[in-house]
Amino acid sequence: MTKIKVTERVRTIEYAIRDILVYAKQVAKTGKKIYYLNIGDPVAFDFDTPAHIKQALINAIQEGANAYSPSEGLPELRQAISQKEKRVNDIAVDPENIVVTQGISEGIEMVMAALINAGDEILLPGPTYPPYLSYAKFFGGKPITYETVEENGWQPNIDDLKKKISKKTCAIAIINPNNPTGALYDEKLVKKIVDLAGEHDLPILSDEIYDRITFGKKLTSTAHLAKDVPIVGLNGFSKVYLMTGWRLGYVYFHDQSGQLQDFKEGVEKEARIRLCANTPVQKAGVAALNGPQDHIKETVRKLQERRDYAWKRLNEIEGISCAKPEAAFYVFPKIHEVGSKWKTDMDFALDLLKESGVLFVHGSGFDPVYGAGHVRGVILPPIETLEQALNEVERFMEKKQN
Repeated sequence: MTKIKVTERVRTIEYAIRDILVYAKQVAKTGKKIYYLNIGDPVAFDFDTPAHIKQALINAIQEGANAYSPSEGLPELRQAISQKEKRVNDIAVDPENIVVTQGISEGIEMVMAALINAGDEILLPGPTYPPYLSYAKFFGGKPITYETVEENGWQPNIDDLKKKISKKTCAIAIINPNNPTGALYDEKLVKKIVDLAGEHDLPILSDEIYDRITFGKKLTSTAHLAKDVPIVGLNGFSKVYLMTGWRLGYVYFHDQSGQLQDFKEGVEKEARIRLCANTPVQKAGVAALNGPQDHIKETVRKLQERRDYAWKRLNEIEGISCAKPEAAFYVFPKIHEVGSKWKTDMDFALDLLKESGVLFVHGSGFDPVYGAGHVRGVILPPIETLEQALNEVERFMEKKQN
C-alpha cells in the first residue's frame, strides 16, 4: 500500500513544552528520577481545584446539564465573565462580545484562523507562548517576534516593535503576564504598544491568562488602556482557578469602533462548527467566577515564596543567571555557555535531563531568536522538591565546569 502523506502544515507543528516529554520518557525507562519542571500545571503539584468549583460540576451533571449548549457559551457564563472583567480588569465587555472556548488554546487557534491569511505577518513578543508561533505558521502566516529585554526584566522593546511593523502586519500580540519569562509589562509600555497599533490601524491580541497571579504590582489590562483600538482578549480558567484539565477559556472583543464585527462573526462561526464547549464545565465556570475567591491569595502567596527561592538559587549557580519573574509561575534562566560548551539550548536541556533528571524546556522552543540560550522551568513544586531539583542542576553545572 502507498504510504499516506501528511500535509506540510501538520508535519511542521512544534510544541516544545510537550515535545520534550518524549526524551523524558526515554530517560525515565532507565530508572532515573525525573523532576518534571516543564509543564505549567499547578494541579499536578500541591495546588487543588477549589471544592465549590468541583461541587458545581457534580451538581451540574446530576441536575441534567449534560446536553449541548449554545456555541458561543452559556448565557450565564458569558454574563459572569463580563462581570469578572469589569470587577478585576475594569473593562466593559458586553456578554454578546464573549465566546467561550475549550481552554485558551482553542481560543488562540480560533483567533488565528479568523485573522491570518497566507503571507500575513503577526507580531509576537519574543520569547512567546509556542502555540502563537505554531498556529501562525499553520494558517499560512509568518510569526515575527519583537524583542523583550532580559536586562530590563523582559520588558518590550518598543523601538524594535515599531521597526517590525510592515504592510503585511495583521495584528500585534501581547502576552501579559508573560509566558515563558514571568514578566509583568509596564503599563506605560503597553500604552505605547496600543498607540502604535492605533497609528497603524492594527488590532491587538491580548493574552491575560495569568491576570491575577502577580507578585507586588497588579496587571493593567490592555483593553483598559485602549480607547478606539480594537482588542481581542484571551483568558481562561486553567491557571487562576486551578482548572487545567477542565479546558475552559474565552475570547472577548473590546471594540468601541465596530472594526471587529466581521472578525467576531468569523470566530463565532468556528465556535459553531465545533458545536460547543463542555456544558457542565461551563456551569462550574460560573461558580468559579461568582463564588469564593479566597484560594487566589493563598495561591499567589505560595508561588511568590517559590519564586523567591528558585530565583535566588538559580542566580547562585555558576554559569546561570535569571531575571526576576514578577508574575505567572515560570523562571527563564540564561545558560551562559550555550554556544560554547553546549551547541544549543536544546543540547543543554537534554544533557541536563540525562545526567540529573531535571526536565526544563529549551528556550528556543519559545522563540529561536530571543529565547535561544535559555531554558524555562516552573516554580510550582513545593520548595523541598525545588531544592532537590536545583541541587541536581547545581551539581550538574559544577561537574561541567571541571
